[in-house]
Amino acid sequence: MPIISVEGLTKSYNSIPAVKGISFNVEEGTIFGFLGPNGAGKTTTISILCTILKPTGGRAVVHGYDCMKEPSKVRQSIGIVFQDTTLDKDLTAFENLYYHAILYNVEKPLRKKRADEALRFVDLYDRKDDIVRRFSGGMKRRLEVARAVVHQPSILFLDEPTLGLDPQSRTSLWEFITRLPEDKGVTVFMTTHYMEEAEVCDTIAIIDEGEIIAEGSPEELKKEVGRDVIYLKAVDNAKALDILNERFRFSATIKGDEIFIPVTGGEACIPDLIRVLGEMALSVRMQRPTLNDVFLKLTGKGIRHEGHGDSNEIKDAIRTYRRRFDRG
Repeated sequence: MPIISVEGLTKSYNSIPAVKGISFNVEEGTIFGFLGPNGAGKTTTISILCTILKPTGGRAVVHGYDCMKEPSKVRQSIGIVFQDTTLDKDLTAFENLYYHAILYNVEKPLRKKRADEALRFVDLYDRKDDIVRRFSGGMKRRLEVARAVVHQPSILFLDEPTLGLDPQSRTSLWEFITRLPEDKGVTVFMTTHYMEEAEVCDTIAIIDEGEIIAEGSPEELKKEVGRDVIYLKAVDNAKALDILNERFRFSATIKGDEIFIPVTGGEACIPDLIRVLGEMALSVRMQRPTLNDVFLKLTGKGIRHEGHGDSNEIKDAIRTYRRRFDRG
C-alpha cells in the first residue's frame, strides 16, 4: 500500500487553477521527486499534503490519514523542511531540536537522545551549543533536516531544500538526504527545479502548469527521449565513418572533429566500435539523455525560473500554520 496516495487533486487561487486534477502514489522507503519549474504547482501540492493548504477538490492520503479529515494525525507522522528557514536563530542548534521534540510530544526521557542523534546524523554535534545565527546557509539547512526528523516521522517533505545554497553545500546536504530511507526508515518527498537533484530520486513526477506530464524512474524517463549518443574521434574521421556505417548500419555523421553516433545501449556498443576501428580510434565518449532533455521533449521548453503569483499566498499559509502549531 502506498504511503502517500493522491487522487484528482485540484487547487485554485481566485478561480485561477494552480493544480489541475493530479494523481500519483508514493511507495514507502523511497525518494519521490516533484520536478518542474517555479510556479508549476510543486509547492502548492506539498502544502496540501502537509495540511497547510486546503485543496479545492480531490483526495490526499498521507500515512493512511486523510489530509482533510485527519490533519493532526498527518502532521504527527511527517517532517517538513520549508523553502524559507524557520529556525530560531537566537537559540543553539540543540535548543532548536529540543524545542521541536517538545512540540511533537516526544517523551521527556527521549528528547535529549533524539536531538543528539539527529545532530550526529547531519555532522553538527560538535556545534550543538553554538547559536544558530552564526551558522552558514548550508549548516542551517542541515540543521533543519535534523530538526525535521527528531520526532522520527515516517515521511519527510522537502520543498526546494537546496535553494540558495552554493554547490558544495548542496552536495553535502544531499549526502544526508539520500541516506534517510536506509538509515532512518524515512520516505522522502521532495520538490525541485534542479535537474541534477532529481537524479537521486527513485521515482520522479514531472509537473508543469499544474499537471503531471510524466512519471517514472530517472532512467525510464530518459529512455522516452531517445537513444544514447557516442562521440568518437579517429585518425581519419571520414574513413572511420564509412566503416562504421557499413559494418553496423548506423546513421552516424561527422559533427566538428568528432563522429556523432546515435545508438541504443551505448555502453554495450563501445567495445565493438573500438574493436572494429582498432588503432584508428583516438578517443570515445558517450552522452546519455538528461532529465532536461525529457522536459524539453515533453513541453517544448526549458525549466522556467520565474514564479507565478501564488507564492505569497502559500508563504502566508505557512506562517499561519507555524503560529498555530507552535502554540500547540
